[in-house]
Amino acid sequence: MNQIIDAMLTRRSIRSFKSDPVPEDVLKRIIQAGTYAPTGRGMQSPIIIAVTNKQLRDRLSVLNAEFMGKTDFDPFYHAPVVLIVLADKSKPTYLYDGSLVMGNLMLAAHSEGLGSCWIHRAKEEFETAECKEILASLGITGDYEGIGHCVIGYANCELPEAPERKSDYIYHIK
Repeated sequence: MNQIIDAMLTRRSIRSFKSDPVPEDVLKRIIQAGTYAPTGRGMQSPIIIAVTNKQLRDRLSVLNAEFMGKTDFDPFYHAPVVLIVLADKSKPTYLYDGSLVMGNLMLAAHSEGLGSCWIHRAKEEFETAECKEILASLGITGDYEGIGHCVIGYANCELPEAPERKSDYIYHIK
């Protein structure tokens, strides 16, 4: 089977990670794959913030959990890397563009033997003053919306089985 299609069929969301760091060269390849996601009219509205700093990663986890209404839970499942995807809201396809970046990141992580999971609430997080300060500290200006967090790392569990596909998933018109 084609390697790309195989990766699409076998990638699963991982919700338990080892603390082992992801090698820098592997992380760079994953991030680069994210930058090659298609975007509307080639406008490249998304940006990726790679967080490997444990202190910031842990602070973002606490903030994300607060939006869930939980205080004793790590919504990043202890993953050592958080790739935050934001997209420029002035571009008409920003939400779709950012979603495609997330897909590329997860497939690239899988192809590198890593687990990944899309974690929501980036929109809410990056509407806070604290996260706006993070963007400013990086020199990021503009009207960006958080699309998602792609947490990655080495799985600390068995790869989940794919659920059965629903019977009415596909309609074909000939």
